[in-house]
Amino acid sequence: MTIVVDADACPVKKETADIARACGVPVMMVSSYAHELRGGEGVAVVRVDNSDQSADLYIANHIKPGDVVLTGDYGLAALALAKGCHVLSFRGQTYDETNMDMMLEGRHARAKERRRGRHSKGPKPFTAEDRNFFQHKLTKLLNLLQENVQL
Repeated sequence: MTIVVDADACPVKKETADIARACGVPVMMVSSYAHELRGGEGVAVVRVDNSDQSADLYIANHIKPGDVVLTGDYGLAALALAKGCHVLSFRGQTYDETNMDMMLEGRHARAKERRRGRHSKGPKPFTAEDRNFFQHKLTKLLNLLQENVQL
Protein backbone atom coordinates (compact mmCIF):
# COMPACT_ATOMS: atom_id res chain seq x y z
CA MET A 1 0.00 0.00 0.00
CA THR A 2 1.16 3.49 -0.89
CA ILE A 3 -0.43 6.86 -0.19
CA VAL A 4 -0.55 8.68 -3.52
CA VAL A 5 -1.12 12.44 -3.28
CA ASP A 6 -2.38 14.76 -6.00
CA ALA A 7 0.00 17.32 -4.56
CA ASP A 8 -0.44 20.44 -6.71
CA ALA A 9 -3.26 21.89 -4.60
CA CYS A 10 -2.88 19.72 -1.50
CA PRO A 11 -2.98 21.77 1.73
CA VAL A 12 -2.15 18.75 3.94
CA LYS A 13 1.19 17.52 2.55
CA LYS A 14 3.05 17.78 5.85
CA GLU A 15 0.24 16.14 7.80
CA THR A 16 0.06 13.31 5.27
CA ALA A 17 3.81 12.69 5.49
CA ASP A 18 3.77 12.76 9.30
CA ILE A 19 0.85 10.33 9.59
CA ALA A 20 2.27 8.00 6.93
CA ARG A 21 5.66 7.96 8.62
CA ALA A 22 4.04 7.08 11.97
CA CYS A 23 2.15 4.22 10.30
CA GLY A 24 5.11 3.04 8.21
CA VAL A 25 3.35 3.66 4.89
CA PRO A 26 5.25 5.13 1.92
CA VAL A 27 3.98 8.31 0.26
CA MET A 28 4.25 9.36 -3.38
CA MET A 29 3.49 13.03 -4.01
CA VAL A 30 2.81 13.85 -7.64
CA SER A 31 3.19 17.47 -8.69
CA SER A 32 3.93 19.59 -11.73
CA TYR A 33 7.29 21.28 -12.14
CA ALA A 34 5.58 24.58 -11.27
CA HIS A 35 5.35 23.54 -7.60
CA GLU A 36 8.32 23.24 -5.27
CA LEU A 37 8.17 20.00 -3.28
CA ARG A 38 10.77 18.18 -1.27
CA GLY A 39 10.74 14.53 -0.45
CA GLY A 40 11.82 13.16 2.87
CA GLU A 41 11.86 10.01 4.90
CA GLY A 42 9.26 7.75 3.28
CA VAL A 43 8.13 10.45 0.84
CA ALA A 44 8.94 10.24 -2.86
CA VAL A 45 8.23 13.21 -5.11
CA VAL A 46 7.31 12.69 -8.75
CA ARG A 47 7.46 15.73 -11.02
CA VAL A 48 5.33 15.89 -14.17
CA ASP A 49 5.00 18.57 -16.84
CA ASN A 50 2.80 21.62 -16.33
CA SER A 51 0.11 20.69 -18.82
CA ASP A 52 -3.47 20.29 -17.64
CA GLN A 53 -4.20 16.92 -16.00
CA SER A 54 -0.60 15.65 -16.14
CA ALA A 55 -0.49 14.84 -12.43
CA ASP A 56 -3.91 13.15 -12.57
CA LEU A 57 -2.91 11.04 -15.57
CA TYR A 58 0.35 10.01 -13.93
CA ILE A 59 -1.49 8.99 -10.77
CA ALA A 60 -4.20 7.11 -12.69
CA ASN A 61 -1.52 5.15 -14.54
CA HIS A 62 0.54 4.25 -11.46
CA ILE A 63 -1.94 3.44 -8.68
CA LYS A 64 -2.64 -0.15 -7.64
CA PRO A 65 -5.55 -1.77 -5.83
CA GLY A 66 -5.29 -1.06 -2.10
CA ASP A 67 -3.45 2.25 -2.47
CA VAL A 68 -4.80 5.31 -0.70
CA VAL A 69 -5.31 8.26 -3.06
CA LEU A 70 -5.64 11.82 -1.75
CA THR A 71 -7.21 14.24 -4.20
CA GLY A 72 -9.73 17.00 -4.60
CA ASP A 73 -10.46 16.00 -8.20
CA TYR A 74 -13.67 14.00 -8.64
CA GLY A 75 -12.56 12.56 -11.98
CA LEU A 76 -9.34 11.21 -10.51
CA ALA A 77 -11.27 9.95 -7.49
CA ALA A 78 -13.63 8.00 -9.76
CA LEU A 79 -10.69 6.44 -11.64
CA ALA A 80 -8.98 5.51 -8.37
CA LEU A 81 -12.15 3.88 -7.03
CA ALA A 82 -12.49 1.89 -10.25
CA LYS A 83 -8.94 0.59 -9.72
CA GLY A 84 -9.73 -0.58 -6.18
CA CYS A 85 -8.13 2.27 -4.25
CA HIS A 86 -9.32 4.02 -1.11
CA VAL A 87 -9.88 7.73 -1.78
CA LEU A 88 -10.03 10.74 0.55
CA SER A 89 -10.37 14.44 -0.13
CA PHE A 90 -7.98 16.92 1.45
CA ARG A 91 -10.79 17.77 3.89
CA GLY A 92 -11.17 14.12 4.92
CA GLN A 93 -14.26 13.27 2.89
CA THR A 94 -14.36 9.62 1.85
CA TYR A 95 -15.09 9.11 -1.83
CA ASP A 96 -16.86 5.85 -2.59
CA GLU A 97 -19.38 4.28 -4.93
CA THR A 98 -22.29 5.68 -2.92
CA ASN A 99 -21.40 9.35 -3.49
CA MET A 100 -19.27 9.43 -6.65
CA ASP A 101 -22.09 9.63 -9.21
CA MET A 102 -23.64 12.59 -7.39
CA MET A 103 -20.27 14.37 -7.21
CA LEU A 104 -19.54 13.84 -10.90
CA GLU A 105 -23.03 15.07 -11.83
CA GLY A 106 -22.50 18.19 -9.73
CA ARG A 107 -19.11 18.80 -11.36
CA HIS A 108 -20.72 18.48 -14.79
CA ALA A 109 -23.52 20.91 -13.86
CA ARG A 110 -21.02 23.49 -12.55
CA ALA A 111 -18.94 23.17 -15.74
CA LYS A 112 -22.04 23.83 -17.84
CA GLU A 113 -22.79 26.93 -15.76
CA ARG A 114 -19.23 28.21 -16.20
CA ARG A 115 -19.52 27.77 -19.98
CA ARG A 116 -22.65 29.94 -19.80
CA GLY A 117 -20.63 32.63 -18.05
CA ARG A 118 -21.93 31.97 -14.54
CA HIS A 119 -19.26 31.57 -11.90
CA SER A 120 -19.62 30.31 -8.36
CA LYS A 121 -17.66 31.49 -5.34
CA GLY A 122 -15.43 28.43 -5.32
CA PRO A 123 -14.58 26.26 -2.34
CA LYS A 124 -14.77 27.51 1.23
CA PRO A 125 -11.44 28.52 2.79
CA PHE A 126 -9.52 25.60 4.26
CA THR A 127 -9.74 25.74 8.07
CA ALA A 128 -7.92 24.25 11.04
CA GLU A 129 -11.03 22.15 11.61
CA ASP A 130 -10.73 20.78 8.05
CA ARG A 131 -7.07 19.95 8.72
CA ASN A 132 -7.89 18.16 11.99
CA PHE A 133 -10.74 16.21 10.41
CA PHE A 134 -8.46 15.11 7.54
CA GLN A 135 -5.80 13.94 10.01
CA HIS A 136 -8.38 11.95 11.96
CA LYS A 137 -9.83 10.31 8.83
CA LEU A 138 -6.45 9.43 7.30
CA THR A 139 -5.16 7.99 10.57
CA LYS A 140 -8.33 5.97 11.04
CA LEU A 141 -8.23 4.65 7.45
CA LEU A 142 -4.57 3.61 7.67
CA ASN A 143 -5.14 1.90 11.02
CA LEU A 144 -8.11 -0.03 9.62
CA LEU A 145 -6.18 -1.04 6.52
CA GLN A 146 -3.19 -2.18 8.55
CA GLU A 147 -5.47 -4.28 10.73
CA ASN A 148 -6.79 -5.87 7.52
CA VAL A 149 -10.33 -4.75 8.22
CA GLN A 150 -12.50 -5.12 5.14
CA LEU A 151 -13.83 -1.68 4.14
